[in-house]
Amino acid sequence: MNLPSPVQTSPRMPSMAAPDFMAGQVVLSDAAFEQIRAWLLRTSGISLAGGKKAMVAGRLAKRLKQLGLSSYEDYHRMVLSQPGEAQRALDLLTTNETHFFREKPHFDFLRERILPASTRPLRVWSAAASSGQEAYSLAMVLARHARHDGWEVFGTDISADVIERAQRGQYDIRQAGQIPPEDLRAYCLRGIGSQDGTFMVSPELRRRVRFARMNLATELPDVGMFDLILLRNVLIYFPPEVKRQVVGRLVAQLRPGGWLMVGHSESLSDLGLLTALAPSVYVKP
Repeated sequence: MNLPSPVQTSPRMPSMAAPDFMAGQVVLSDAAFEQIRAWLLRTSGISLAGGKKAMVAGRLAKRLKQLGLSSYEDYHRMVLSQPGEAQRALDLLTTNETHFFREKPHFDFLRERILPASTRPLRVWSAAASSGQEAYSLAMVLARHARHDGWEVFGTDISADVIERAQRGQYDIRQAGQIPPEDLRAYCLRGIGSQDGTFMVSPELRRRVRFARMNLATELPDVGMFDLILLRNVLIYFPPEVKRQVVGRLVAQLRPGGWLMVGHSESLSDLGLLTALAPSVYVKP
């Protein structure tokens, strides 16, 4: 890939009377939909709403065609018996909407409140990193404003596909407008030739960010302790008990005095594990 110069500056719905959703020539029956919902909850902790039948059919239809399967029941059986296909199904069914510097007040809080008070290099965990934009946004703030070198950003997601994209650090050029111009010039490179229309996070910054696949709804591997954890816009997909378990696991990896940030539409007040410090920002006593 040649990147020598810095960057300047739905599926069709059925009628209401239809008992099943049709995707191509394959029908997603109510029974198969419930099988897939139950599997997703057991595997990832994600509680899929009953109204998501059309979404499930649409996202899995192409995969059924690739495999030559004639029913979603057959696909469910394959997912249960083949770990590789189970990961593929998770990749297809999980939502990975994100962008650079999403919910900007959190990055302002990091720059204005956390970094000036830090007494050591920070370890930061983007726990639902998707395709990496959040983790790289954090790295840009740390690279420019951290008082201590040696900081680290760790990004995880349940989807192997988006983690692979995050590790590449290559994005559509239309996303460049989400990045402050000074950071775009300092930390990003424009694609040329066959890579025209894209940009890439610079190799120097990518080396400071580590990614790994991780399922937060299961026991966590040894990832060490963190000063700041971001778990944003994912708790809304968990039922209350799974939410409590996931937050408890992350709080255990948070140093005393460390911060946990959730999405602005989410709250941890009902859990009693942390102290609210600002809207959607919590501190560990």
